Amino acid sequence: MKRTILVATTSLLLAACGSDRSGSYETEDGETVDYSVDTSSGESSIDIKSEDGDMQIRSGSNVAVDLPDGFSLYPGAEVVTNSTINRNDGQGSMIIFKTDDGLEDVLAFYRKQAEAAGVKIEMEMKTAQGTMLAGKGDGDLIFSINANAQDVGTTGQMTVGRGLE
Repeated sequence: MKRTILVATTSLLLAACGSDRSGSYETEDGETVDYSVDTSSGESSIDIKSEDGDMQIRSGSNVAVDLPDGFSLYPGAEVVTNSTINRNDGQGSMIIFKTDDGLEDVLAFYRKQAEAAGVKIEMEMKTAQGTMLAGKGDGDLIFSINANAQDVGTTGQMTVGRGLE
């Protein structure tokens, strides 16, 4: 299934860049992948049907933010793009956002949310421009935030979900 997600996401990116706006194909594993790009909204979608169940992926700047319990978008942040994944009993999001607030404020906000949700931070990596935090929580909860300082404010990419492994 992970390989199918990669193939499907690549197809979606190609479609968004001007190739076919919709289509369908079958993978080597016999999974059916349907994809489409709405040219008016810029929203892209992928539907995958397989023996393991169905999966839907939606991506775009106007896709509704739907995070697992205990997580929310940083207050006042602007969503650059949001990708949601829904499958069987799993759900997750990858959100790219920007805010005028500082890097440390963004990191503190998400560290607090993650820890309150039971996530044990297993990795913290700092670079000259930013920091990445990642960890796992009870059951199958996954979390990561990669936040980078800008001339004004912070950009971030957060991934959070359950049941996606």
